[in-house]
This record gives sequence, C-alpha cells and structure tokens, in this order.
Amino acid sequence: MPAKNNSIHFDISERKVLLRIIDIAVVLAMLYLVSQIFNFDYFKINAIHWVWSIVLALYLTVFATIFELYNLQKAGKFETTIQNIILTTSVTVLFYLLTPFFTPELPENRLQIVYFYIAINLSLIIWRYFYVTFVSAARFNKRVLLIADGSEINHIIASLEASDPNYKVVGYVKSGENNYSGQKRVSLLEFKNSKLLELVEEHDISEVVVAAPAYEGITLPLYNQLMNMLESGVSIREYTQVYEDINKRVPVQQIDQDFYKFFPFSRNNQNKLYLFFHRALDLILSVVGISLGLFLIPLIFIGNLIGNKGPLFYTQERVGKNGVPFKIYKLRSMIVGAEDAGAQFAQKGDVRVTIFGRFLRNTRLDEVPQFLNVIRGEMSIIGPRPERPVFVKELSEKIPFYEVRHLVKPGVTGWAQVNADYGVTDADALRKLQFDLYYIKHRSFFLDISIIVKTLSTIIFYRGQ
Repeated sequence: MPAKNNSIHFDISERKVLLRIIDIAVVLAMLYLVSQIFNFDYFKINAIHWVWSIVLALYLTVFATIFELYNLQKAGKFETTIQNIILTTSVTVLFYLLTPFFTPELPENRLQIVYFYIAINLSLIIWRYFYVTFVSAARFNKRVLLIADGSEINHIIASLEASDPNYKVVGYVKSGENNYSGQKRVSLLEFKNSKLLELVEEHDISEVVVAAPAYEGITLPLYNQLMNMLESGVSIREYTQVYEDINKRVPVQQIDQDFYKFFPFSRNNQNKLYLFFHRALDLILSVVGISLGLFLIPLIFIGNLIGNKGPLFYTQERVGKNGVPFKIYKLRSMIVGAEDAGAQFAQKGDVRVTIFGRFLRNTRLDEVPQFLNVIRGEMSIIGPRPERPVFVKELSEKIPFYEVRHLVKPGVTGWAQVNADYGVTDADALRKLQFDLYYIKHRSFFLDISIIVKTLSTIIFYRGQ
C-alpha cells in the first residue's frame, strides 16, 4: 500500500518557478483590472498587443533576478522583499518606457504612467505578503528523516537548513557505531530501525536522506526498511545529491575517494557548439567591457592620482587552464609594495587597500583590464577565479581535488564569486572549490547567463571583493 502522505511542500526549484510565474500573472492581472476601471489605454492586454505583455514579463523576470526577488532567504523576509520590489519595479518601468518600439508609446496623459508603476508595485507587494505569510510558513516545509552517523548529524542538518529555510529535518536514524554528538536539537526525534514506515507516515515525512555508505551502518534490517518505504512511495535520496541540489555546489569533503561517481563533468566541456557560443560571449562582453573602461578611464586616472598615488595598472602571475601560468592585468587597488613581506591573501577590510582601490574593488572596475586576458584566450568571462601559483600549491596539498578547477579556463566572474562570501581561510577555499566544481560539472549556456545576471546584482549592490 502506498504511504499516505498529505503534507504539502515545495522544492527550491518549484518555489522559484512559482514566484516567477505568479509574479508575472499578478502584475498582468492588476494592469488589466486598472485598465478596465480607469479606462487605462497605455497598457492593454489583448490579442493585438500581446508583444507588450511578453516584453514586460521578460523585463520583470530579469530585473527581479538582479534585485534578488528570487533569493529564497530574502524572499521570506517581507521588509527586504518590499525594498527589492520597489527597485525591480522602478528599473522595469524605466526600461519599458525607453523601448517604445516593443512597448506602447508614451500616453498624452502622463498620469497613466503613475498608475502603471503603482499597479505593478501593489500587485507584487500583495502577492509577496501572501507568499511570506502562507507559502513560506511551516505548513509547507519539507519534512525530512535523516539516516547518518551520529557524529555527523548536526553538521548535515545545519548544511541543509542553511540553504533552504523550508527544509526541516524532523528526525534521524543513527547509522554506524557513533552516537549523536554535540548539542541535541529539542525538536529532533530519534527514530528506531523497527517500524520506520509507520513512523514516516505518522510524522508526515516527505523525504528520507541517507548520508551513510552501504558499508558503514546500513545493516540488512535497515536496508529492508528502506526498501519498504521506497515501495510505499516515500522519496529516498542520497545526501551528497541532496546537498548539491540545494546548495548548488559539490560536497568535496563528503565524497572523498568516491569522486569518480561525479564524472563525467558537463558534456558541454566538449560540446563544440556550446564552446563556440561561450567564446563568442567572451569576445562580445570583453569588447563592451573594454569600451566601458575607456569611457571611464579619465575618472579612473584622476581617482588613482588622488586616492592611489602610484601606478594605475599592475600584472601578476596566475594559474590558468591545465595549470599553465599567465600574466593577469588589473587596476591597482592596494598600496605600492603591498607584498614586500611576501605573498598573502587579501582580507576583508584589508588595510593595504587604498581608498580609491576599495571603490574599484566594490564596483569590480579593477577587473576591467582582465578583458584583455579574455581576448587573448588566457581567461574566459565565466570560470573559476585564477589563483596565484604559491596559493595553488599550498591549497592543493590541503584540499582534495583542488586542481580539478583548472580543467577549464579561469574567469573574470564565476559561480563561486557570485555565491561565496569573502574569506581567506582553508574552509573558505573549500567552499569556493565546491562552487567551482559545480560549475564545471553543470556548465551550460543558461548557467552562464545566470552568473552574468548575479554578477550585475553584485555590482549594483556594491558587494564586489
């Protein structure tokens, strides 16, 4: 008999799709309502002007992504959501007004633009309030049973719940010989091996996550229990795959010698069509970036004279694809002689960074010269951040599979840069490696576009490093 599980939950991907679809739906519905009530002729939803709705939906989706309306951690906080809605709506309306070839011409009665702006804001605020109050509520949590070694339980629970606030581990089954260690969570239940299916049904468990290899604690009785749950319709997944799906990074520290299970990496690493478009994107964005840099060079030159007082450019050796070293170009952001005492990682709030250099770093303008490296084929727009040989040697000795990140060209921006916080510890390097390996494993045209959009968000929110 299939397990009777009446709980409702949404995966991360499902909630992001839900947000995007309903964002567009409520905005179009509100605009249609406003057009009927106020005889609003600037924006009409009908068969003749269907392109208008598509363009608006496209702008809304892109700018909502840039301004983090689909960041689930922030989408669950109403005050933060309101700020991001106003930013999204303001830029969306501005772009919509400035593209009259694809959108309606400006109305004679300019008050209609105000109605247009308010209607979009109001519809999104009402819907997102409903989302925060109901959809993000505990009733929609994914309730999980964890099977793991006792010493790993707290770490695993923290790693899962940190990335998905709606992913709740209800209970655990201890595998192996180690008991639960650390401070036990009050709400966490210990399930016994016997009658697991009945307990799963009783506690509305949506998914069972197994974080123990078959040779470490999955006894025959427990294996039979898992088979019973699987046959009854209970979702059973392996921890490293769940971790990767939720965090969008590869858990290197968990897979250890079993890394071969994660090969082959993305087929796009050998796909000539993808590589052609990837290179075309590199060249197009590099030309745009260099043009922007040339336009800003007078201001950068003056800022360097006042706030940097020294050479404007500097070069440094970095490790590229297949471990081949190359010279990287950057705008100098540190004091002259910053590394007279030897190579060292830049730190958050580094005193060696000049006043103007901090501006260059936060806006990421210091990386504009790297577009020359991209044109020369030494780098790509998107890829793992190129590191210095001394640090590569050091980290390769401490972190397993660190040199795997050199399978592709290093990038000006990348999956690790837009997701990982600033840090200089070995743990920070491991976290960035996890993101880099995820990109190498899953790289695609859509993931590249996602990284570019997230990079724009980083620049807009002044979060460059």
